[in-house]
Amino acid sequence: MLSIVLIGLSLSMDAFAVSVSSGISIRGLRVFHAVRASLLFGIFQFAMPAAGWFLGKTFSSYIQTFDHWIAFALLALIGGKMLWEAGQKAGQKNPKDGERKADTGADIRSLKILLTLALATSIDALAVGISFSILNHGIWGPAMLIGGITFAVCLTGFEFGRRIGPLFERSAQMLGGFILIGIGIKILVEHLSTA
Repeated sequence: MLSIVLIGLSLSMDAFAVSVSSGISIRGLRVFHAVRASLLFGIFQFAMPAAGWFLGKTFSSYIQTFDHWIAFALLALIGGKMLWEAGQKAGQKNPKDGERKADTGADIRSLKILLTLALATSIDALAVGISFSILNHGIWGPAMLIGGITFAVCLTGFEFGRRIGPLFERSAQMLGGFILIGIGIKILVEHLSTA
């Protein structure tokens, strides 16, 4: 259960980063927009692991001998990508203290942009769903938990962005990357030690 919660928190970090940056950059962001965005991020984070699980089950008989390597590679790749993106953000200039950016970047008030962002931030969850199927782990409970965690984390992210600013965005994404890589290593070590 703890592993699923950590995976849910890790997967929600991209959506959290979008929520924080939207809270920072969109002046007068209404509660309706924050709740709608959080709900859609949560729905996509629920649906993508389920889709990945069904894809994995379809092909599992072909990959059982090296499935633990696939799970490790997928989680390490996702975690590494999150760390790389966090490093890229570190090199970008921050606004001067006291400055608040104008409405820039992706505006989540547009439903078209919001759906695109929800899909883009949930692609990683597809790979996690494939990993779950490889490990013969059920999907409905974890997928609901991942979606619920994402919803709550995104609501928090909008409030962080609105009140606190950009300080937490990079740190949260780095933490998520490290957690996913750690879970991938744990899966690999467990399978290699029982082989």
